[in-house]
Amino acid sequence: MMKNDNILEMSEKSRLTADITLLMLKGAGYAAIFVLAIWFVIAAMAFIGRILPEESRDTPDPINRSSLVIEAAPEVAQV
Repeated sequence: MMKNDNILEMSEKSRLTADITLLMLKGAGYAAIFVLAIWFVIAAMAFIGRILPEESRDTPDPINRSSLVIEAAPEVAQV
């Protein structure tokens, strides 16, 4: 015997449409939470950057990789 739990007495097509709509809204909610979380992290980093003193923006990088000189291997003479 099959249990009938259709308390709203909807047709099968209407119930399927409602289930699909609910799943799409749930996915949109998850996407909104994800996007807002990323936005919050970016906004927090921007806020921290603005509260730093002006001098901190002019200081050189503590690990200045651009000043490293990579010596090339000596070229082998062509005969």
